[in-house]
Amino acid sequence: MKRITRNSTKENPGRATTSSEAVETGTKPNLSQFKLEPKRNLHSKRTHVPVEYEEPTNPKKPSKLIEKTFASSAPKDWEKAFRNLREMRKDYDAPVDTMGCDRCAEDGAPPEDQRLQSLISLMLSSQTKDQINHATMLKLREYGCNLTGMLEISEEKLGEIIRPVNFWKTKTKNIKRAVEMIRDEFNSDIPKTVEGLCRLPGVGPKMAHLCMKTAWGEISGIGVDTHVHRITNRLGWVKTKTPEDTRKALEAWLPRELWNDINLLMVGFGQQLCQPVKPQCHNCLNSDLCPTGMKELKSQKGKGK
Repeated sequence: MKRITRNSTKENPGRATTSSEAVETGTKPNLSQFKLEPKRNLHSKRTHVPVEYEEPTNPKKPSKLIEKTFASSAPKDWEKAFRNLREMRKDYDAPVDTMGCDRCAEDGAPPEDQRLQSLISLMLSSQTKDQINHATMLKLREYGCNLTGMLEISEEKLGEIIRPVNFWKTKTKNIKRAVEMIRDEFNSDIPKTVEGLCRLPGVGPKMAHLCMKTAWGEISGIGVDTHVHRITNRLGWVKTKTPEDTRKALEAWLPRELWNDINLLMVGFGQQLCQPVKPQCHNCLNSDLCPTGMKELKSQKGKGK
């Protein structure tokens, strides 16, 4: 991956209003700067259902409670850091961009089969690299990844197919029980709510929110995996112990318009630069905004690297 320099992201003197300035003046932060550009050379697998949100009854006068929450929770310079993340991820060349769970459903399959495939790919993805998960899903699709096929397949055969993923024995049992529940309790289609999805074995809030996005095209919340949890804590955006606590903390201040983007941005960033061990802080545009990055660079400088 080529080295990125800060020269490519010099701030514009006519910059947009920051969140802290917005609170002081009573205006809404300008979110147009975060508009997600279309992925290059990537095609959509299906037409997603647009999601509409109600406009506030009086947008010019937000409630004091909302203003207080935004002012006290939004971290300093988060907007600049978010712009830098977009710049570093502009090529969409991380494994998640071509082999993530939203790329595992079969083109041309019936919508209910595509939704089931999205759910199963998420169930398989836990603690498993995208490359392995994607290859496993291709094999499962060859066998017949639809409700009938997953009901009829034996646990032994299913385990044989998904063996490359981590914790395949547990995931085999969860998938078999989940498809039975989908048949018996959800009219042979995956649940369309976070609550319904979380009733399925092996499905938690993170997986449910991501499934709502990939399978139903609805943004119900932020999908926080290990990458989002790690990076937001390193940046100082949150101080949390679990991904679920991170989700709640982020949703308290991050504008809803950005909930759709943050998972993909940070997962790819975590795969390429901000790895769990030995993050490449010297190549990161946020190294002067990130407490972890500043500490890491200071340590390297002290060692003469």
